[in-house]
Order: sequence, then structure tokens, then C-alpha cells
Amino acid sequence: MTACAAQQQPNADDATLQRVAYRDSGPPSLTLYTMINNRTGKGAHTSLMINASERVIFDPAGSFYADVVPERDDVLYGITPGVEKAYRGSHARSTHHVVVQTVEVTPEQAQRAYQLVTRNGRVPGAFCANATASILKKIPGFETIDVTFYPGKLSEQFATLPGVTTRSYRENDSADLKEGLAKNNAVLNAGG
Repeated sequence: MTACAAQQQPNADDATLQRVAYRDSGPPSLTLYTMINNRTGKGAHTSLMINASERVIFDPAGSFYADVVPERDDVLYGITPGVEKAYRGSHARSTHHVVVQTVEVTPEQAQRAYQLVTRNGRVPGAFCANATASILKKIPGFETIDVTFYPGKLSEQFATLPGVTTRSYRENDSADLKEGLAKNNAVLNAGG
């Protein structure tokens, strides 16, 4: 689970977070990302995108960084469609693919998830699935989620919830996560 044992980024200030706040026009939703090792089939990292009063990604102990994406306590802000694509693309590579599971929720459920992740604080390395499952379990309608340390197990549970759509995202570029992060950072800096 090396993807969820990365060095933490410095926390952004309130003005920066307000400047980049993005609200997607789609319905309120939760999207669980599970990064799967192509060789073993095991989950390597878990994160959760929340489309509520603004769209954020809870990336507990995650490795994603981009100059235009501020972070505070493992929450990434300013998740425009381009940033979401860069996030997904940074994790998908020749050695890993990303399982993307989305479920529409009520505005109240989405806002509860948003409040929980923005108040959670930083997550220690290797606790990505544990922290995400603990958050989900506190959202009305998601109480059946069992807390686990395994991203794959969390993905399996999430798949059983009513209305979840699942898709896989693959890229066949360098196996080096740092190269993927640098490439997508450059794209975002260029306005992509």
C-alpha cells in the first residue's frame, strides 16, 4: 500500500481554498476510487470524491499533488473535470488501474460526507481504506459499510450499495507514479 504512505503536503490557507472552490453541475454524489495492482489484483489505495457544496477528493495519506490543487488535511480542493482526470490518470499506469464507483446521493448525504472529510484531519500512512470506510459508515444510508484496512474489500462493499455504477480506468504509461504525477502537474499548469 505504498500509494497511501506518501509524504504530506503543507496545508493551504482559507483564501486559497476559497479561490479554487469548484461546484460541479451534476447531481450530489460520492465516487470511490480504488487503485488496483494489475499483477496481484489487490487494492493499493483508496480515495473518495465528494460532489457537495463544492467538489473535493479525500485522499487519505495519498501521493497526489499538483501546483494548482491545494490540499488541507488530506482533502484536495478545486476538483474541476481537468483535475479529476489528472487525479485518475496519475494513478492509472502500466502497473495499476483505477476502479471508479459512483453513487448519486441526497444533498444532505453529500454535505455530511464533505463535513466529515474536511474535519477528519490527516490520516497516517496505510490507513487510507480504514479512514475512508470510517467516513462512509457515518453517512446516513452507508451504515452497512464495515471498516477495513483493505482497499479491495472496501470497493467490494461499496459495489453492493443500491445505484452504484462501476467502471475501470486504464492507462499504459510509465509504471513510475512520480512520472505520472509530474506529467499531469505539467498539463494542469498549462491550463489543461
